[in-house]
Amino acid sequence: MTNPSLTDAAPTDDLVAGFQIEDQPARGRIVRLGAAIDEILSAHDYPDPVAELLGEACALAALVGASLKFEGRLIVQAQGDGPVKYVVADYDTKGGLRGYCRFDAERVSAASDGFVRPGAKSLLGEGVFIMTIDTEGAADRYQGVVAIEGETLALCAEQYFAQSEQTPTRVRLAVGQLHDGSGHSWRAGGLIIQNIAGDLARGDTDDAWDRAQALFATLAEDELLDPLITPETLLFRLFHEDGVRLFPAKPLTAFCRCSQDRVVGMLGSFPESDRADMIEDDGLIHVTCEYCSKTYLLEPAAIEPA
Repeated sequence: MTNPSLTDAAPTDDLVAGFQIEDQPARGRIVRLGAAIDEILSAHDYPDPVAELLGEACALAALVGASLKFEGRLIVQAQGDGPVKYVVADYDTKGGLRGYCRFDAERVSAASDGFVRPGAKSLLGEGVFIMTIDTEGAADRYQGVVAIEGETLALCAEQYFAQSEQTPTRVRLAVGQLHDGSGHSWRAGGLIIQNIAGDLARGDTDDAWDRAQALFATLAEDELLDPLITPETLLFRLFHEDGVRLFPAKPLTAFCRCSQDRVVGMLGSFPESDRADMIEDDGLIHVTCEYCSKTYLLEPAAIEPA
């Protein structure tokens, strides 16, 4: 990759792209999220630490999910006994992304009463980090589980790959707010690099991996969030001495799977007496999607038992 010009067009957000360090046994992916993550995080009145945790989960889901070679979904989830009961982010191979957190507001406020932003361990407590691969059309899912370790979901992911995949991996995630004259918007970014194991043809890759990690360690969070730094520029900054090849990007959008038909089908699985208890004063059943916060108003008579 040549040095990107400062006169390049404005960077494109809401994308995930793979890259390869030239002539080195290391590959990776980069994700940049602008409007998509702002839509996901703004759908709920999350306290900032909770929004940042969910933003990390969404960026991580896109980074890992983009490696899938088949149609399906990659679900990142963490749950524990802390102020945040669980966080879940769902990426599908069409580029759709959604996420949700369930939390105790008072406990989150107490955990946030300090100079340091509470991270994954402080917010989730003792619990587990889970990655699930859901292949479209397949009856079974593949799921890997590790204990929550470290104050970031990036560290949880590194531990997951070390234990479940035996793949040396480094992950960096960043979430923050961009402030301008009209208000603020959420942004998120992430970078993952993985070592390609040595073989007879490639030889030992340990030294090359150590070098890739050393360069990766110079990455700052603000570089992942700055809308004026393109993915090309960022990768050039990190790996220009060896050269780096950026592959075509996949666009990402905030997308929820909820629909009126799905809600009607779900309500039809409840006993009639339970549905009767759901009727509001206006004579309708109100159902709000926990992901996107869209509310469906349904006529009880239109719901048929499953």
